[in-house]
Amino acid sequence: MIHVDEALGRLMKKDPTLIPCGGELRMHLDRYNTRRWRLLGDRSLAEFANGHRYFGFHRSERGWIFREWLPGADAVWLTGDFNGWAKWENPLTPIGDGVWELYLDGRDALRHGQYVKLLVGRQGITLERIPAYISRCGMDERTKTLCGQLWMPEEAFPWTDGAFYGRQRPDSPMIYEAHVGMAQEYEGVGSYREFADHLLGWIQYCGYNTVQLMAIQEHPYYASFGYQVTNLFAPSFRYGTPEDLKYLVNKAHGMGLSVLLDLVHSHACANEGEGLHRQDGTDEQYFLPGGRGWHPAWKTRVYDYGKTEVLHFLLSNLKYWMEEFHFDGFRFDGVTSMLYEDHGYRSFRRYADYFSMNTNVDGRLYLMLANELIHGVNEKAMTVAEDVSGFPGLCLPLEYGGVGFDYRLSMGNPDLWVKLVRGRAEDWSVRQIWDELTGGRPGEMRIGYVESHDQALVGDQTLMFRMAGAEMYTGMRKNYHSPRMDWAFDLHKLSRFLTCALAGNGYLNFMGNEFGHPEWIDFPRPENNSSFRYARRQWSLVRSADMKYEWLATFDRAMTLFVNTHALHCSGEPVPVCLDEERKLIAFARGGLLFAFNLHPTQSQENVFLDTRLTGPGAYRVALSTDHWHWGGQDRIQEDYIYSSGETPFGHGFRIYLPCRCGVALERAAQPYRDGAYT
Repeated sequence: MIHVDEALGRLMKKDPTLIPCGGELRMHLDRYNTRRWRLLGDRSLAEFANGHRYFGFHRSERGWIFREWLPGADAVWLTGDFNGWAKWENPLTPIGDGVWELYLDGRDALRHGQYVKLLVGRQGITLERIPAYISRCGMDERTKTLCGQLWMPEEAFPWTDGAFYGRQRPDSPMIYEAHVGMAQEYEGVGSYREFADHLLGWIQYCGYNTVQLMAIQEHPYYASFGYQVTNLFAPSFRYGTPEDLKYLVNKAHGMGLSVLLDLVHSHACANEGEGLHRQDGTDEQYFLPGGRGWHPAWKTRVYDYGKTEVLHFLLSNLKYWMEEFHFDGFRFDGVTSMLYEDHGYRSFRRYADYFSMNTNVDGRLYLMLANELIHGVNEKAMTVAEDVSGFPGLCLPLEYGGVGFDYRLSMGNPDLWVKLVRGRAEDWSVRQIWDELTGGRPGEMRIGYVESHDQALVGDQTLMFRMAGAEMYTGMRKNYHSPRMDWAFDLHKLSRFLTCALAGNGYLNFMGNEFGHPEWIDFPRPENNSSFRYARRQWSLVRSADMKYEWLATFDRAMTLFVNTHALHCSGEPVPVCLDEERKLIAFARGGLLFAFNLHPTQSQENVFLDTRLTGPGAYRVALSTDHWHWGGQDRIQEDYIYSSGETPFGHGFRIYLPCRCGVALERAAQPYRDGAYT
């Protein structure tokens, strides 16, 4: 339970601008306590979230027990391979509260791998359904339809990650966002084991410490990128078996990589017969009634987070993925949609806009319960919120009156870079860039990024493609130069270094973008004749010694290793040293380091003064430069030169030459320092 007065006191102290919203905040916290008590009584959330241990298929001493929650059903039958697909041979019995149960005598009455379906009778109509808690789906070759598949191997998976799972968590998340199916180069669907054996090594080599897996929960339409989920407990059968997914996670843990699940609890696929839509023949079993139960933009179903059975289902789903597959946490998709009745399609100009009649209080309470459960099951778990609205307190602990997420994705970062490269670089606002990359709610931690999968989809463009245009196809050889291509190549490195160093407490990259993957993502669909041409990653490009992709990948690795070595994201917030609109200069101090960036497209600066009052007097040297020859730079900065700070008319510091389209980080040098020396 939350002590409301103490939580509000901490929250107001952390962010005094919330004081006028105190009444609304108190109401939310009081409702959280009330909801939690009604759900649990004296139990813990971990004890409550065990729906997967009660519903679905379970072996008993003498046979099998199957249970399903179908409150609107008049009759229910189980059919499948086990009874030759006889429709009426195995009826379920209602046992109260909308729960139906079937006992099958004999341990061989059901067998691992058999296909099953439910027949739900309502008002004289019989509906085919897949059990809600099914742990695997598959395509039945007999009927060519998606079915539930009984998945209970005789031998448990041999986990070997005991020294990692639940015991380790990166202080500075460097997240590699990835899609298993398109992680291979051939035109087809990749597998869990291919990803584990071929891509985890690359991710580790590149310096990332966290893998974020997309499109894992079962989804019938591959082109939905995994965001039209039908079966929440089933890992997608396209990539292999559940054991193959466990192999991936286990291997990642053995390499010191955390694994996050890109979780979709914000909405559900509206397909009838494959997912939860009209599971019991009614519209409102899992979802809100009427128009509120439909997402107007996505044409999907919206969960009823105020219903106990729905909370039980979703919270159990979180615990299931953590315990069964050892996921280290979740990236919650569509959090903005969950927080507001209008799903966030409005502007937020003042704090009062977040706490109005538009607030989906039940959605917020679910997210609070979810975060409490996740961190209760695994105190090292990580939760990341995809929220574009900037909801106050979203990433503060529950005892601070917050929602409990660990990190918020800084979704304004990629929007900023898209807007910038659409215009003239000479017109960029340094203050706008600083404010966007450093903006956030008091006390919250953020994940910065230049682009994720969103910017790589058909209909959009990666930043590199947007900057280079058609020259992307002709100008990526190392001996090719043009004003546009050189600008695009330099800014690809600079934008990532500036964002990673400045924006928040972690960093995210979508697979392939580290080396400027040349083409968009387009999954097979009728409009492209079901082609896999763009639903893959061309890894061979980065291995081509004469192509600039190699340079971009080499720089990205140097950047991530630099950030990890200096524990940059754990070293406090950046403090500006120079924001020069005319010369397009950004310089700041963070973690005892000095950073300087020249964003001007053509003008290099001879004498950029860097004040060392924040980092201390002494000798400095360049620790990382985007202009190094090893990643395609011009080596215009002497990286072996020692800069000695001293008193000047501008303060205590030193001057440095900063070429156009270049960024540098400077650290204390080991050489002796003579006080007063000035270069």
